[in-house]
Amino acid sequence: MTTQCELAMSVERALNEYFKDLDGQPPHAVYDMVLACIEKPMLEHIMKRAGGNQSKAAEILGLNRNTLRKKLQQYNIE
Repeated sequence: MTTQCELAMSVERALNEYFKDLDGQPPHAVYDMVLACIEKPMLEHIMKRAGGNQSKAAEILGLNRNTLRKKLQQYNIE
């Protein structure tokens, strides 16, 4: 694929801004920061789309239901 998806371009723009704003400070825990910024709203959106049904949400996401439950607890999503 020669063009990036919109989400990938948004992440790249945000990372460019993050590194620019560091102003000489060393970056720290970038992976966890990006993952948290993307994962929580994605989980919230999919849970709404699945009508709160964790089994359906897990299927949409391609995750094991127990993995989804752990992630929902991690982000305090009901």
